[in-house]
Amino acid sequence: MARSGPSPWRRRSEYVLVSAGRTRSELGDRVAVTEQHAQDGESAPESYAAARLRLLNEEAQAGPPRRSALAALTDRWLAALLHDAAGEGAQHGVSLVAVGGYGRGELSPRSDLDVLLLHDGSRGKDGLAALADRIWYPVWDLGLALDHSVRTTSEAMSTAGEDLKVQLGLLDARHLAGDAGLTAGLRTGMLAEWRNQAAKRLPELRELTQERAERHGELQFLLEPDLKEARGGLRDITALRAVAASWLADAPREGLERARTCLLDVRDALHLATGRATDRLSLQEQDQVARDLGLLDADTLLREVYEAARTVSYAADVTWREVDRVLRSRSSRPRLRGLLGGRQGPARNAADRAPLAEGVVEQDGEVVLALSARPDRDPVLLLRAAGAAAQAGLPMSLHAVRRLAASSRQLPVPWPAEAREQLVTLLGAGESTVEVWEALEAEGLITRLLPDWERVRCRPQRNAVHRWTVDRHLVETAVQASALTRRVGRPDLLLVAALLHDIGKGWPGDHSVVGETIARDMAKRIGFDAADADVLATLVRQHLLLVRTATRRDLDDPATVRVVTEAVGSPGTLELLHALTEADALATGPAAWSTWRGSLVDELVKRAAAALAGEAPPQQTPSAAPTAEEERLAIEALRTDGPTLTLRARTEGVVQEEAEEPVGVELRIALPDQPGVLASVAGVLALHRLTVRSAELRPVELPDVGGDRTVLLLSWRVAAEFGSLPEAGRLRADLVRTLEGSLDIQARLAEREKAYRPRRRRGVHAPPPRVTVAPGSSQLATVLEVRAQDAPGLLHRIGRALEDTGVLVRSAHVSTLGANAVDAFYVTGLEGAPLGELEAAEVAKG
Repeated sequence: MARSGPSPWRRRSEYVLVSAGRTRSELGDRVAVTEQHAQDGESAPESYAAARLRLLNEEAQAGPPRRSALAALTDRWLAALLHDAAGEGAQHGVSLVAVGGYGRGELSPRSDLDVLLLHDGSRGKDGLAALADRIWYPVWDLGLALDHSVRTTSEAMSTAGEDLKVQLGLLDARHLAGDAGLTAGLRTGMLAEWRNQAAKRLPELRELTQERAERHGELQFLLEPDLKEARGGLRDITALRAVAASWLADAPREGLERARTCLLDVRDALHLATGRATDRLSLQEQDQVARDLGLLDADTLLREVYEAARTVSYAADVTWREVDRVLRSRSSRPRLRGLLGGRQGPARNAADRAPLAEGVVEQDGEVVLALSARPDRDPVLLLRAAGAAAQAGLPMSLHAVRRLAASSRQLPVPWPAEAREQLVTLLGAGESTVEVWEALEAEGLITRLLPDWERVRCRPQRNAVHRWTVDRHLVETAVQASALTRRVGRPDLLLVAALLHDIGKGWPGDHSVVGETIARDMAKRIGFDAADADVLATLVRQHLLLVRTATRRDLDDPATVRVVTEAVGSPGTLELLHALTEADALATGPAAWSTWRGSLVDELVKRAAAALAGEAPPQQTPSAAPTAEEERLAIEALRTDGPTLTLRARTEGVVQEEAEEPVGVELRIALPDQPGVLASVAGVLALHRLTVRSAELRPVELPDVGGDRTVLLLSWRVAAEFGSLPEAGRLRADLVRTLEGSLDIQARLAEREKAYRPRRRRGVHAPPPRVTVAPGSSQLATVLEVRAQDAPGLLHRIGRALEDTGVLVRSAHVSTLGANAVDAFYVTGLEGAPLGELEAAEVAKG
């Protein structure tokens, strides 16, 4: 609620902000004193404070009973303040009105008190100010946040006409004390004005909700959601109440009150856990809030919140669609009456219902059931209607979805061919699939069709790379896959695999392994034959294979390609897995896919396809002959007895103007062999803010050049974190200083990290790094996988640690997803052979 100009009580408001941060224990100390004062006959405000804190500490009163009791307690206190301030019988022409959340009785432990002092203008300015002081000051003295205003009825109406947020608050006006007629007049006038101006005000309200959604995101997908401001939160419920008050449209009420109660209960627990008036459910508070609400864990809490938000979001979509329909209808009536000579035209006839599929028609921009449709006799009608709606890019009407939910026959198992085809039609429609799928979800129809879906529904993904819940990610993957169906011979298998690839995330263990079994069972349920079910199970089991292998393994190693070919078994499955990999990554988030990752996956698929076609892969040798450029760099390194390098953008196979980002920048370095090369080069690159994507190190001998020193050739793929690439000369100069020992890279990186280290919030800790051996990944080296929190200079530190163990690093393959780095290092012993099993385990442990 807007304030009435500059407040003379600004200093008190600042005190409120400070006191709002008290913890429950601090308030507990204060209540002990307050209760003693109350027993000793202290003032009514202190008695209210004691009663309030007793109420907040009574767990049996949690939820709606506590909010109602807190509102009633506050009502009585404020009424007593007005009575004392105005005097006996002197309250005519003035009333105290609760508005906004307080008007609705939604008082959470730290909620603001939204109060309007309404008057008829008969009191003098000084007398009115003194009256307000005697009400507001006791509120501030208790450290309560107060949103206040003092207005006449006409002033309140005028302000509401100028400020939509004020008008929304006044729609929930509730009389507290004083002249009840004055409050009733305001309520009557405000509701009448709201209904008269609905055609103008509701589009403004919708724009306001859309702007808020863009700023705060969608509550049902956020790991740290704002319970009030995010789309699907408490603000949207208030907006739906306002739409209902306009009499223009009404929200679907099923589940809406339960969703509202859930969000308010979570906010109550959040206020008590933090001691602050916050609506953001931050990660460090979720475990405590879950415990206070009696829930199993933080994931269960988020699922409850997401479920509520989804209910609210769907109700909002349906309601605003109805508002649009009504407003369109109203705007067309004058023209229609003119055409018909001033008389109302006939009702819509059959010609207005365009057929879309058997039993399914389009009417007034929505998909509805035909008059002859019999969902109780046609079990495929549900999927047929959903597929037709998605393909037409139209929403399903609320009435149609609910009729299907109430009377549709259960599909036989396995499904008939038409049902399977209609599911594929739905999944292949692209972006419009999402809206139709959500409509089916809202009425529980998806879990009726696919019972295993219940495990992933509204399941959070605690990974910054993922932007969706598990279920929405699966649908979004199908949306991305729909654009790739022309690349594969079996688009139906691609779309269903996209829908099922993470289905195992609802169960303990490796979700790919668990998902393989579930996907095979679901495929048979949907009606695929045994061979197709096996392909789908393989796609689910191996859906991470290509991207992990391409970014973490040496593509020139024959073992790398063999791992892929043995896993997929056939060219057709490889083709499907390639498309699924891209769709999955694109649906995950920006950090999961890039031109660079795509180029690596494409190259891996190309080599695997050749192997499956019977072409013999090129054999890798430990010491491949250097290219002409590498030989030139090596000779120069021997001549100068120092590093030589080239730095250039790699654009092979990529149209630079059309690429989302360059494939990478190639850094080639040659230098006489010496200890500490990997760590030194990685440290210099980190110092120059270059991100390493891959690194290969190999010794070469130049028989035609005198001397017996070995030259190390380094071929690295790098990218600039910020701005343009550094000059090659500066890189070489710093590398020379580092190798000589005159540049302390470790100290310089530590200084930079200290200066720019982001602040971590309380309770947020990165898990410890983990090093594992990947057996069988290479014939020529031992592969170590290092998983750690990404940070500047990480590769430098890993290189130092590896060199301290006495192993040689042949190549490194660096992969970063969000804040997590997964790096693979191909290492050998000093003689150039892979490490023994015990030696490898010892290196990993060290």
